Amino acid sequence: MTLPAFSNAVVLLARNFIAAHEASPRTAALFATQQRWLLCHAALAFHFQAVQEGRMGLTRRGLGNLALQQGIASRNTAYAFFDEALKYDIIRPVSGDGSVDPVVPAPLTMSLLAHWYSVHFKALDLIYGGDRTGRFLADPESMLTILEPLAARELLSSPEIRSPGPLYTIFTWADAGGLLMDRLVAGIDLEALTTQPRLLTDVNTISSLAQSFGLSRAHTSRKFSAAESIGGLGWSGRRGHSHIWVSRGFYEEYARAHARKLLILDGAFEEAVIALSRAKPAVANDA
Repeated sequence: MTLPAFSNAVVLLARNFIAAHEASPRTAALFATQQRWLLCHAALAFHFQAVQEGRMGLTRRGLGNLALQQGIASRNTAYAFFDEALKYDIIRPVSGDGSVDPVVPAPLTMSLLAHWYSVHFKALDLIYGGDRTGRFLADPESMLTILEPLAARELLSSPEIRSPGPLYTIFTWADAGGLLMDRLVAGIDLEALTTQPRLLTDVNTISSLAQSFGLSRAHTSRKFSAAESIGGLGWSGRRGHSHIWVSRGFYEEYARAHARKLLILDGAFEEAVIALSRAKPAVANDA
């Protein structure tokens, strides 16, 4: 792995997260905080594990239990997340009789999940070489069934994922805060990474940044002020009328979190490939 390859992969991820939000803002925004992102993976892992075992899928009560077991959120917070996901067709009831429990991911959710994995595999291919992306996309449905429970188990138990640094935490536990970080990193000058302590971005106004993610200017300003107070970012000239810079520490916190996630996904991918290769002969014999 080379530093330029890794840096390019980090920016690739950031830019793809922004593109996913632009393509489906309501769905992407639902998972744009650390807490909701973790709830999402807990729920998806439960769903795919149920598919593997041929049992009932996720229920509202089940998500509440998962949230408590994993230390992600209160039961009431998990219930609110479940209700919102149902309202906006992120999940759908299995039955068509109007009852809610159990639920399955909606087709768009499955499509976005497959895209999320493919983007991360593109980043891994960029860093290490290989064709994880092509192998995943050759049979994403089978891969996801095995892959998501493996990946979620590690993501939910990783201290680096659950407890990132102070700058990362300022943003990722706020509404759409992860997208704010993604947008800043997506706009940095990569050439400055090896030479400058401050990395200039192409962002120069909080108002337009907040508007693009459906946030209030006041909310976004508070996040930026908190990050600025510990040296994470600032303005290259007159405040509000010049490009924003982020510190090397800001970038490194962001990069470390994604590096850990990529290693987890790489390991889960290899396990899934092995599991599927073992399953195929059995399927052939059954046929």
